[in-house]
Amino acid sequence: MKASVVVCTYSMDRYGPFSECVESVLAQEYEPLEVVLVVDGNEDVFERVREDFGDEENVVLHCNDENQGISYSRTKGAELASGDVVAFIDDDATAQDDWVTKLVEVYEETDAIAVGGDVVPDWQTEKPDFFPAEFYWLVGCVEPGFAEDGEEVRNTYGSNISYRREEFLEVGGYDPNTGRKGDKHLQAHEAPVGIRLREEYGRGMVFTRDARVHHKLFDYRGEFGWLVFRSFWQGYSKRVMDLLYPDAEDNKSSYLKQLLTRFVPKRVKNLVRSPSLLRLQQLVAIFVFTAAVGLGYVYAMATPNLVEKANS
Repeated sequence: MKASVVVCTYSMDRYGPFSECVESVLAQEYEPLEVVLVVDGNEDVFERVREDFGDEENVVLHCNDENQGISYSRTKGAELASGDVVAFIDDDATAQDDWVTKLVEVYEETDAIAVGGDVVPDWQTEKPDFFPAEFYWLVGCVEPGFAEDGEEVRNTYGSNISYRREEFLEVGGYDPNTGRKGDKHLQAHEAPVGIRLREEYGRGMVFTRDARVHHKLFDYRGEFGWLVFRSFWQGYSKRVMDLLYPDAEDNKSSYLKQLLTRFVPKRVKNLVRSPSLLRLQQLVAIFVFTAAVGLGYVYAMATPNLVEKANS
């Protein structure tokens, strides 16, 4: 199977991590491999990309005419690609050398229509003591209890996700109204694709821990205020998804149940047995982040014409 990896970027401020990401993709041991680099409407960045990677074999370059957002850019990358499988990685992540190999193995050994892998936090600063691993999903990393190896899920996280390319494009790719775009904070652009794939083909995404990438987490992702803000918009985005896809599988509600019935009781028990400030901080953070998610959901419920505003 030919594999294509799409990497999107948009700002010179992110060029250092982006360059490291591309180098990790070019170093993949898998063949045949194609790399598609999409710059989202920034000619200065595109010129730098062309200078650094334009002469590389099996590299496709593209620059959007204007800033269109991550969802549009990723779908455009898939359209430009020629692989049987198209994989996506964030521009602030790096892939292990066997990342693509491990993804493709699942396609070759099963009837998988989509495959996603593990995303490990790569803190660029000291990990904040208050940040609980149960909320790694807030920063795009795989949290405890996400899924068993080989389990079928709706979708994995965007920094380590792949699809059979034709089927991905057949269901419309990523919705350009979701995902990061300027100051727009609507999350969960992977979820609609997973929902449409299940509706169309009756299959979800296979999670494999062996396909691993490391997601850089910079200072701001460890700031308590930013994490609360992120939690709020996760709740808001969930309400949008519930309205757009009312019959879809509810992954986050299942996780919330697991959080409150399994992880929190375990943490409370450990805190009682062995009190510590760190354990208390993380327990409090769990409740604050959960409350912020709920507040975002309620705020969205009270927002008139929510879907129209999300799509504007």
